[in-house]
Amino acid sequence: MSNKRTHATICVDEAKDTVEELRAALSAVGIKLPSLGLDLSSVAREKPCPHIQLGGCAPELAARLAAVLRRKAAAA
Repeated sequence: MSNKRTHATICVDEAKDTVEELRAALSAVGIKLPSLGLDLSSVAREKPCPHIQLGGCAPELAARLAAVLRRKAAAA
């Protein structure tokens, strides 16, 4: 059995890492997207092409997220 990782495995692992990075970045500004995670249907294919599911949230949370993004854009 080979230790060689497949392209699909690498893509899925990178997507998982990205989800965790995004979760941490959002948490740092007090935002939690409850449904943040991998889109399981995109991973369950024979040749996975992972997508990240941002999920739904309350309008108040979406407004807070928009405010954080606007502040960041203005500071750039």
